Amino acid sequence: MSYTYAVLGAGMQGTACAYDMAKFGDAKKVKIGDIDFEKAKSSANRVNKLLEKEIVFPYKVSVDDENSVLEFLQGVNSFLSAVPYQFNIKISEIAIKAKSSMCDLGGNTDIVKEQLKLNSYAKEANISIVPDCGLMPGMGNTLAVYGMELLDSCEEVQIRCGGLPQNPKPPLDYKLVFSISGLTNEYFGKAYILRDYKVTEIDTFTELEEIEFDYIGKCEAFTTTGGTSTCPWTFEGKIKTYEYKTVRYPGHYSKFKTMLDLGLLDVEPVIINDVKVSPRDVFHKVVAPKIDFPEDKDLVVLRTTCKGLKDNRKTEYTFEIIDFFDDKTGFTAMERTTAFPASIVAIMIAQNKIEKGVISLEKAVSGKLFVKELLKRDIKLKETIKRDLDSKLI
Repeated sequence: MSYTYAVLGAGMQGTACAYDMAKFGDAKKVKIGDIDFEKAKSSANRVNKLLEKEIVFPYKVSVDDENSVLEFLQGVNSFLSAVPYQFNIKISEIAIKAKSSMCDLGGNTDIVKEQLKLNSYAKEANISIVPDCGLMPGMGNTLAVYGMELLDSCEEVQIRCGGLPQNPKPPLDYKLVFSISGLTNEYFGKAYILRDYKVTEIDTFTELEEIEFDYIGKCEAFTTTGGTSTCPWTFEGKIKTYEYKTVRYPGHYSKFKTMLDLGLLDVEPVIINDVKVSPRDVFHKVVAPKIDFPEDKDLVVLRTTCKGLKDNRKTEYTFEIIDFFDDKTGFTAMERTTAFPASIVAIMIAQNKIEKGVISLEKAVSGKLFVKELLKRDIKLKETIKRDLDSKLI
């Protein structure tokens, strides 16, 4: 059987997702829509050239125009929303009207909670909607589910993830892999985790730790917002600890902390020459071009650790991905590890492997099935198991 897919948003992630759908999804057609038709056309041409066939087709679509989206979704088995997360409630409502299943890249837990309220309407429309399907939130949480499936009981989940430049440069040893406003939003807010089996709110940009990866060496990790998605509420009372931290090169944290302490990231406006201006807005405008480095290649690290019992023995599973910019396709590591997991979910939905309704990712997707699909995409997953004091590589 072949399927028709669609992608809303022809940016970096949308293009990579269209490529994955076309290559791995038994696709007869992939639509890619954007308010900028030339952008959609360029995206479709790029994927068609890579796959050496005409399978992706561009459309002009505005998410602000419901009829435009409804028309775009005609005949689609499932689609991905690769537009900014603030549109995802409206897009979910349109998907229900169109009776077209969807997933999204998400990134904002409050919006996901609003989407979950549409569950009964999605069931009535006989469709599936799965939010937060990218990298983090996304794949790291699905790997946690995979670990839970392997264990008889799980007590602790620790997830560490970061998008990094392969060759770090000053001033922050970091390159933008998404918008700078998204970066500061993740750094400075509240995070929700599980501690002592209870959902706990903690400050972001805290709890600094040292961490090390093969090929990369020593890094640092600290709390950021959004990565755990709805998992703390899903697993409350069942798992003692569920935590997430973002990974950066050493020294990044202290540099950002200095700017924070100086007030350069405050959102409240100050008056300069009778003009109100937000320090954070100025920071975004001034700093973004200095840490962009668009020609530099990136990498992504992801480590999910699950601890619990297996056959009455204390057991620890660790799942680690270190992915690099792909010279063959030109897709960045961030595109590959964000878009490909989302595409896997979209394909599962089209193939009726996910139940109907609005379902959180950790409830919707089988970890074992996800890993089986992930390994088809040349993303290397290292699985390590430790039992008691013994350890071996699976």
